[in-house]
Amino acid sequence: MLEPALIERVRQLAETAARATAPSGTRVAVEIGQLDARLRLAPCQQVQPYLPPGMSAWGRSRIGLRCTDGVARWNVTLPVRVSVYGRVVVANAPLPAGVNLSQEQLAMADIDIAAEPGAVFTDAALLIGRTLARPLAAAEAVRAPALKSRQWFAAGETVQVRVAGEGFAIASEAQALSAGIEGQDVRVRFESGRTASGRAVGERRVELLL
Repeated sequence: MLEPALIERVRQLAETAARATAPSGTRVAVEIGQLDARLRLAPCQQVQPYLPPGMSAWGRSRIGLRCTDGVARWNVTLPVRVSVYGRVVVANAPLPAGVNLSQEQLAMADIDIAAEPGAVFTDAALLIGRTLARPLAAAEAVRAPALKSRQWFAAGETVQVRVAGEGFAIASEAQALSAGIEGQDVRVRFESGRTASGRAVGERRVELLL
C-alpha cells in the first residue's frame, strides 16, 4: 500500500509532465493504479517517483518508483492514466471516408484528447476542404491521422525552396522531381543541375534543413 504523500507526489509528477505538452486552456486529470499485488518490496525510507525514459506523458502510462534509502534498492513502475480535456473540433455526425469536410459537418466539443494518438484541431477553418482517410463517428475528434495528406505540387513544377542552417536562411527556385506530398521528403533540381532532398511544407514550397 502506497502512502498518501507518495501518491500525491506521483500525481503531481504525472500532471507536470502532461502539462508540459498540453495545449493552453486544457485540464489534466490523473488516475493512479495499483502496484502488482505479487510484489514484495523491502521497507524504504525514501521513494523517488520518476517518468521512465520513452514513457508517454499522456494516456495510459507508467510512473517509476525507486527506493533510494532502504535495506534493499528496488525499482518498480506504477500504472497511471492521464487525461487531457480540451475543446477541439469533432464530427457533427457520422462521416464516411473520402468526404471533403465542410463547416456544417464539424462542431466543437470538450473531450479527452489524450484518449487516442494523433494531433487534434482547435480551429475548424483549418479543416475545411480536407479529405477524410477513414470514417469518423459522431462526436469523434478529427485527428491528423484521419486526414488524407495533401499534395502541394506535382513533379516538374517550379517550387520555392527555403534552405536553412544555423544562423542563416536563403530562398531559391528549383524543379520538383516528384510530387510534393504534405510532410514527406521530395527531391528537387536547382538551375545549376544540383539535386537535393527537402520536405514539402506548403503550396509549391519546400524546406531544406542543413
